[in-house]
Amino acid sequence: MEWMLMPYRRYFEFSGRSRRKEYWMFALFNFLVYLAFMVLMFALGGSMQYNGEAAMGPLVSVVMIAMFIWAIATIIPSLAVTFRRLHDTDHSAWWILIGLVPIIGGLVLLYFYLIEGTHGANRFGPDPKEGEARGV
Repeated sequence: MEWMLMPYRRYFEFSGRSRRKEYWMFALFNFLVYLAFMVLMFALGGSMQYNGEAAMGPLVSVVMIAMFIWAIATIIPSLAVTFRRLHDTDHSAWWILIGLVPIIGGLVLLYFYLIEGTHGANRFGPDPKEGEARGV
């Protein structure tokens, strides 16, 4: 759980490096939060029928507003952990823009997110695994 919440503790920290574990645990945490929102919306909205058409009740609206607030609150830490993950692979944060290229861009970014970070210090800072091994 610590790894899932670490990007929230490093909310505005765009410099430095983040390990794969931090990035992917944060992604898993956000996936689970959005999944919970979707299940809740389905559970609340699935039983509200009006003449055969789904009617959106007030509770579904509240859940949608809460999900929107969560999405807005998560934008900054998501960008920050993504930038730090790219830094860990010794790539500039500008590489995130390659995601704008259909299909290929997303695959390139996925590759960067999956590969191991550079061993030792790089131009973006010390190796986060070395700091963890020393107990820092």
